[in-house]
Amino acid sequence: MSALAQPLAESAVQSVDWLAIAPPTTAAAVGLAVLVADLFLPQARKAVLGWVSVAGLAAAALLLLPLLDGDRSTFCLSGSTRACSYTADRFTLIIQFLVLGGALLAALLSVTTLKDEQRRVPEGEFWFLLLSSAAGAALLPASRDLATLIVALEVASLPAFALVGIRHGDKKSSEAALKFFLSSVTATAVSLMGISFVYASTGTLYLTQVAQRIQHVDGQLHTLAQTGVVLTLIGFAFKTAAVPFHFWVPDTYVGAPLPVAAYLSVVGKAVGFSGLILVTVVALPSYADVWGPALAALAALTMTVGNVGALRQQATRAYSAVRILAWSSVGQAGYLLVPIAAAGYARDAQRAIGSTVAYALMYAAVNLGAFAVAALVGRTRSLNRISDYRGLYAANPLAALLLAFFLLCLAGLPPGIIGLFAKVTVFSAAVDAGLGWLAVVMAVNVVIALFYYLQWTALLFRAPEGEPGGHRAPAPLTAAIGLTGILAVALSGAPQLVLRFAATSLF
Repeated sequence: MSALAQPLAESAVQSVDWLAIAPPTTAAAVGLAVLVADLFLPQARKAVLGWVSVAGLAAAALLLLPLLDGDRSTFCLSGSTRACSYTADRFTLIIQFLVLGGALLAALLSVTTLKDEQRRVPEGEFWFLLLSSAAGAALLPASRDLATLIVALEVASLPAFALVGIRHGDKKSSEAALKFFLSSVTATAVSLMGISFVYASTGTLYLTQVAQRIQHVDGQLHTLAQTGVVLTLIGFAFKTAAVPFHFWVPDTYVGAPLPVAAYLSVVGKAVGFSGLILVTVVALPSYADVWGPALAALAALTMTVGNVGALRQQATRAYSAVRILAWSSVGQAGYLLVPIAAAGYARDAQRAIGSTVAYALMYAAVNLGAFAVAALVGRTRSLNRISDYRGLYAANPLAALLLAFFLLCLAGLPPGIIGLFAKVTVFSAAVDAGLGWLAVVMAVNVVIALFYYLQWTALLFRAPEGEPGGHRAPAPLTAAIGLTGILAVALSGAPQLVLRFAATSLF
């Protein structure tokens, strides 16, 4: 075979494995169907679009079940070189379950919100954007080349900008969308420049090939490769809202519709962290001496700034509960970064990554639950201030008990056993990797976080000021609160269901 024919043969794409790509494809197809249906449905019947979207996300999640029997890959090179653009392995399926499950719960919250804000939020556009973003988020963990990774990242991010600013005539929402857009565009530009440098150094975009070739880069290209690695890491640090790239989070969460803030806090984080894991552990393991210390420093800085920021909000009762949850999510991002940093030092990097996945699953369940209760309170208290939660137990005992349980899980205190075990798993990953100083920083931050989580929890059971207001929950909101409550309680009763991911390799 000639020198020209060899590359052409290896660039040929094999037949598509439709079952492997079914989950993100289903979400995207339902999104397009909803957009088209919106053109023909009268305003009075547009509520059906929400239930179609919920059903579509549920179907996409159920399509993960046939993929459990083994790893599947598609869009692969044929010939002597084996490399694929899409792989549905154990890591992919877990993150896709988190993403689609989080989007499903956010959709349930959105059904109620859109009914309350019919004149301010266009329903068809909202559901199309949510499903499009979920499709991109589900595609990202399966991406095994840098081009697909960036495309998936942008498909997940671009609709999210519009979702944040979708309220008509809301200046706060528009400002939040602008901040989110500018920060994300900057991150994308930095990532693209870094990836272009890596490609120029290695001549490939496939993650496994980058891992092999970047170790043997010619001396003249070594500096270019190092610069590409650093820029790529900086770009993904923006996406994870790691400090100092976190400035957009509080205002974005407060300005966005509450279900969108819940979606960003869980699905947005899953996108950023899964991309960061793929770039570091899969594509750049030979540069662990660069990204390991950098991520360890970012983890320490992020958890400290996030928890101190939340503590400052708690000191002023006029601040909204959503703003406290926003700062809390920044602190939680620091904990999620710890095992990824530890993977740069540990002998078994994939096992360390399991700790991040276990923590992310716990965080997704309880944080969505906290946002669901916040949506319930926000129906009668539009400002959703922390003081509005005083005496919630007298008005709605079940919602108060569940919110208290969610907050205790986030704090890592009994009876929130799953939160405690997840934090111990992350702590152990740092200690096993020899990052004792980072484990100490994490322990200090856990103590700091206890103060504002417990103060909020105690407020729920205090005597209400005046007559306790009622908090009637529509069926979709009740379903969201119930599902997250059942999941959090079940995981606390059987934490091994999540923690076993921390003890095994995922790739």
